[in-house]
This record gives sequence, structure tokens and C-alpha cells, in this order.
Amino acid sequence: MNKEWSEQNKTMQSQIKKKETFSSGIEALIILRKELMQEMLAFKDTLSREDFCSTPFINADGYHSKTIAYSLFHVFRIEDIVVQSLIRKDPQIFLANDYQGRMNSPIITTGNELVKQEIAEFSSRLNLDELYQYVIAVDQSTEQLLRQLTYQDMKIKMTDQDKVTLRLLGTVSEDERAIWLIDYWCGKDIQGLIRMPLSRHWIMHIEACLRIKSKLGR
Repeated sequence: MNKEWSEQNKTMQSQIKKKETFSSGIEALIILRKELMQEMLAFKDTLSREDFCSTPFINADGYHSKTIAYSLFHVFRIEDIVVQSLIRKDPQIFLANDYQGRMNSPIITTGNELVKQEIAEFSSRLNLDELYQYVIAVDQSTEQLLRQLTYQDMKIKMTDQDKVTLRLLGTVSEDERAIWLIDYWCGKDIQGLIRMPLSRHWIMHIEACLRIKSKLGR
């Protein structure tokens, strides 16, 4: 993991655990996310359309085996589901604003169920302009939430009803590669969800995207 991002993340995680440093931790998280967002926005300026669906590490074991377009979609579908459906108890941005149609996405899920060539084919179908509109919309919503959270909110736990809600929404695939996410998220409190996926998940996927970009020689 990028040493600087790792240290920022580690400091933030420590700060949000304590009431007296909670506000500083949230601000540190927002700053980290802004730095990471700049990396994601830069892909649009420096990569070709083909680059976004390239799989130079297709047989590898790791996030870098995906594509950059898939990674962006996946990170923000997960964040949308976690923030809107689990924490806010609100409609997902993806569903409420017809991003499936706007993005030309064949799926409404997180994409965990897709493998290898399926990921490349999925990526080639996406409207990148609309994908980036979605990325920005989800990020803005999450930042708004983060600024509203209190230290007391950190211990709010997800419930069995949350599991039912996610299953009914159908935005997590029933495939074995994906369905575990429901139990994983719903076994956490808000502090746990900040750790994963609202911070560390970004870092891991962006590092994978940068590895793909480097392999492409961009």
C-alpha cells in the first residue's frame, strides 16, 4: 500500500476512535479522499477509452486483475449501497437517478460476480462520462454524511433488517463471489464501515488502477 496514504489512513482510523480527536479524524479522512479522488479524475484526462477496459493482468490474483472502468464502478456502487441503503436508509443514487440507463450498465450490482473477460466486456459498455458523474455524486453525498456524523454515531450497528433490505433491493448479486458482502457490511458499526469501504477500499483499488496504468505505459 502507498506509504503516505497508508499513514494518513492509519492516523485517521486512530483519531475517529477517540471523542477528543474525532473531528480531526473526519477531516483527515475527507482530505485523504480528496487526494485519492484527484488520482481517479486524472485517469479521465490521461487514458484512452480502450485503456479503461484493458486487462493487462487478467490472470493475476488481485484487484489489478480488473479494469480501471470496472474499479471505478465497483468502488462507488459499494459506497452508494453502504452510505445510502445502510447508513442513511435512503434510496441509492444509482437507482434514484437512473444511472443504470445513463451509464448503459448491464448490471445494478457491485460487479463482484463478474470475472476476467466478463469484466472487460462490461467495462467496454459503460458510458464513461456518466460513470464519472456517478462517481462525483456518490463522493459528494458521502462527504456530506461524514460532516454530519458525530462520535456517538460511530457505534451504531447494522441490523438483520438491513440484511433483508439489501436482499430485497437486489443490488448485491446472489452469486457466491458477492453475497457475502451483505453479512460483512451488516456485521459492522458505522466506524467499521468508515474503515471498509469508505477509506481502505478506495486505496486498494486506486493502487491497482495505477498499476494497470503503469503497465499500459501511460
